[in-house]
Amino acid sequence: MKELFPLPHVIGFVSSLLLSFIALVVIYFHLSFTQGMIILGVTAAIQASLQLFLFMHVKENESSKSVYTNIGYALFVGLVTIFGTLFAMIWGY
Repeated sequence: MKELFPLPHVIGFVSSLLLSFIALVVIYFHLSFTQGMIILGVTAAIQASLQLFLFMHVKENESSKSVYTNIGYALFVGLVTIFGTLFAMIWGY
């Protein structure tokens, strides 16, 4: 029975609920825009990475090194795009 129980899926589901609850703090505590966006960004990033590792079975592939390399590259491109856009829009000319 133990091999039929998807423990990583249950952990991922519970952690997704917990992170969604933390994101609701923004609404109930009437935080400032900056604090709210930081909380939402952090919880969204953690939730996305948890879903990637717990639901998409990244470790089940025999060539997991290439999967990790692709994930790292995608994160790098995404972060450079986001922070580059913020840099250009806020501090640029």
